[in-house]
Amino acid sequence: MSMRAEVDSFLNYISVEKGFSANTAEAYRNDLYQMLSFVESEAAKRGLMPQWASFDQEMMRGFLLNLKERGYAPTTQARKVAAAKSFFDFLVTEGKTREDPTQHIETPRVGRSLPKAISVNQTRRLLEQPYRLKTPEAERDRAMLEMLYATGMRVTELVSLNLGDVDMTEGFVRCYGKGRKERLIPIHQKALQTFREYLDKTRPRLSHRSEEKAVFLNRRGERLTRQGFWQKIKEYAKLAGLEVNITPHTLRHSFATHMLSGGADLRSVQELLGHANISTTQVYTHLTSDHVRRSYQKSHPRAE
Repeated sequence: MSMRAEVDSFLNYISVEKGFSANTAEAYRNDLYQMLSFVESEAAKRGLMPQWASFDQEMMRGFLLNLKERGYAPTTQARKVAAAKSFFDFLVTEGKTREDPTQHIETPRVGRSLPKAISVNQTRRLLEQPYRLKTPEAERDRAMLEMLYATGMRVTELVSLNLGDVDMTEGFVRCYGKGRKERLIPIHQKALQTFREYLDKTRPRLSHRSEEKAVFLNRRGERLTRQGFWQKIKEYAKLAGLEVNITPHTLRHSFATHMLSGGADLRSVQELLGHANISTTQVYTHLTSDHVRRSYQKSHPRAE
C-alpha cells in the first residue's frame, strides 16, 4: 500500500470508527498530506525510498522545525502533531510500522471535545428504521444496529466478527479490540433474538461461499466493510429524521452514556468498552450530569 493510501485508510478510520467531524477529518487530511510531502522531500535528499516505516524521531523533529520556520501558530502546530500522533498510533495498531516516531514528542495539550451521544428516544427511532424494510440487507442491518447498541462495540470489532464469536446459548459476544485484546460482552435477549434470525434466515441468502467466516455480509457475499455500514447508518438516520450527525461510533457513545445514566458503575462500563484506562471512560460521566442531579434531588434527605 502506498504512503498516500495508508493516510487515506487512516482518514476513513477516524471518520467511520472514531466519529470525527468532516471538518476535523479534512484538517487532518491537509496536515498528513503536508507531512507526506515533507517525508518525500527528505527521502529524495537522502536518496531513499519514502515509506512510513522509515519515518523516525529525527525526521519528526525535522518536520516540527519546518513548521516553526514557516511561521505556523502554536495551535496549528499542535493540531498537526495531534494528527501525526493519531496516524502513527493507527499504523502501529494495524501492524504497518513497529515504531511510533511521535511517542516522545511533547506538544501543547489540545482540548478534547465530549463524545456526541443521542437520546434513548433518538436511538430507538434509529434502530426501528431497518424493521420497516423487507430486504436481506435491511434484515442484516437490524442485527448489526441491535448488536452495536447492545454491546458498545467499535464498528471495526463489529464487522470483524466471525462465525463462532457469538455464543447463542450463554448470550455473549467475543470481540477483539485494540492490540487484539479479547473481551467478552453480554448481549440482551432482544439483540440476541434479532441476531439469531439474521444468522438462521438472512445470512444464508447473502452467502455465496461456504468458506466465508464473516458474520455480516454484503450483497456479494463478502465481509461488509465499516464504510459500507457507515453509509447504511447515514441512510437510516435520514429516514428517522435525525438531524444530528450520526456515525457508527455514535451508538458506542450512546451505549456508554445510557448505561451510566441507568446506574451502571464506571468500572463495568470501562470493561464493556474495552478501555485500557478508566480516565477514557470517565469522559462519559460529564454527559450524565442531569441524571446525577435527578438522583441527588430524589435521594438527599434535605433536598426538596
